[in-house]
Amino acid sequence: MANPDSILEVVYKYLATAPMGTGAEIAALYAPGARVEDPVGTAAHVGTDAIAAFYDSVRGGERTIELLTLRVAADTAAFHFRVTTVIENTTIVVEPIDVMTFDDQSQITTMRAIWSPADVVTSTA
Repeated sequence: MANPDSILEVVYKYLATAPMGTGAEIAALYAPGARVEDPVGTAAHVGTDAIAAFYDSVRGGERTIELLTLRVAADTAAFHFRVTTVIENTTIVVEPIDVMTFDDQSQITTMRAIWSPADVVTSTA
């Protein structure tokens, strides 16, 4: 089982890479057969190629991420964070809760993002 310090390191790297990183850079944090469900209830992206394509599909604008809270227990991390995306004069904010599980090499095996369209706040300047 991955140790808590290794899991924390991967979560912090995910949060640092996700705002402006490529799909391939983010997918490198995942195990080969990993599964991403973002948001929960939508079709899962399985395998690093599909995960990379998913992250590439949601790129755009200037994005920042602020960690609000993080918990690690056994092979699982849960964290609440704020994503702020600015596209031209529009600001989009969502605060998902992600739940990730990890393998023995501290690679992400599952990620489930808990949020819905009702959680998205949009404003214009």
